[in-house]
Amino acid sequence: MPEIKVTLAGELNFSGIGVHSGKRADLCLKPSYSGEITFCLEHRDRLTIHPDPKNVEAAHSSIIGKEGYRVHTIEHLMAALFAFRIGSVDVVLTGDEIPIMDGSALPFAAAIQECGIKPLDSEIKFMKIRKPFAVQENDASVSAEPDDLFRISYAINYDHPAIGIQSLNLVVDRDSFLKEIAPARTFGFLKDVSALRDHGFALGGSLSNALVLDENKLINGPLRYENEFVRHKMLDFIGDLSLLGHPLKGHFHAHKAGHKAHLKALWFLLDNPAYFSFE
Repeated sequence: MPEIKVTLAGELNFSGIGVHSGKRADLCLKPSYSGEITFCLEHRDRLTIHPDPKNVEAAHSSIIGKEGYRVHTIEHLMAALFAFRIGSVDVVLTGDEIPIMDGSALPFAAAIQECGIKPLDSEIKFMKIRKPFAVQENDASVSAEPDDLFRISYAINYDHPAIGIQSLNLVVDRDSFLKEIAPARTFGFLKDVSALRDHGFALGGSLSNALVLDENKLINGPLRYENEFVRHKMLDFIGDLSLLGHPLKGHFHAHKAGHKAHLKALWFLLDNPAYFSFE
C-alpha cells in the first residue's frame, strides 16, 4: 500500500526563547491541505517562506529566508515533522527563530504524537539513493549509498573527556526517532560562549536548554543517554535532510559533520539527479 501524506489533526502551540536571538518566540502549527510546509511570519505582514533546500544557510543552526527576512534554528522542528511524515502544515511564527524549548526535539515530537495526524489524499514519493556519493567540508564528510530503508551512521570526535569518539548506526523511523533521537539535547562549550555572544549567537542559551561543558566535564547533567552528543548531531542531520521534501531511502554516513556539511550533501543531490530517483 502506498503511504499517504498527512497533516496534523489539530493545532499545536509552543512558546519559548530563541537560543541565538535570546528573544521570545511563539509558534503555532496549523493543519494544512496545501501539500507543503509553509512558514508564516506574523510579525512580518504574514510573509510566507517555504523551506527550500536551495535557499538555506548554516550559521550555528539551519536558516531559511526570503526578502531579507530569516527564520533561524528550524532543524529540531523539521526533524519532528519529518519523523511523522507531516508534509503539509502551516508553521505560524511570531519572531525570527523557532523556540529552542529544552534543546531537543522531544517537546515537538511528544505534542505531535498526542495531537495525532490526519491523512490527506496525496501519495508520498520517496527519494531513493541510487548511486553512492560523498562530499567533504574541511575535515567533515557526508556520504550516502543505496538502501531500502532510511539509515544513518553518524560519528563524532571531540577532544574533550566528556565526549571523545561517539558513533551511532540507526534505522530511522517514527518509533526509533521518538525513542533514540528526539530527546537528545543540543550542546556547547563554556569557553566558546563569550565569542558566540559577541557575534550575536547563543544569546538565549542557558543550562535549561543546552548541555554545557567546561574544560573537563559536563556541568549540567545528567545525560539522557551515555552518547547523547552524537544522538543530537543525528537529530540535526535528520532536520537538515528533511529539507529535501521527501522521505528517504538510503544509508547516509556523517563523520565529524555539522550543518554546513549536511547542506553540502543536499546541494550535491539537487545538482546531480542521476544519484537518486523517486518511487
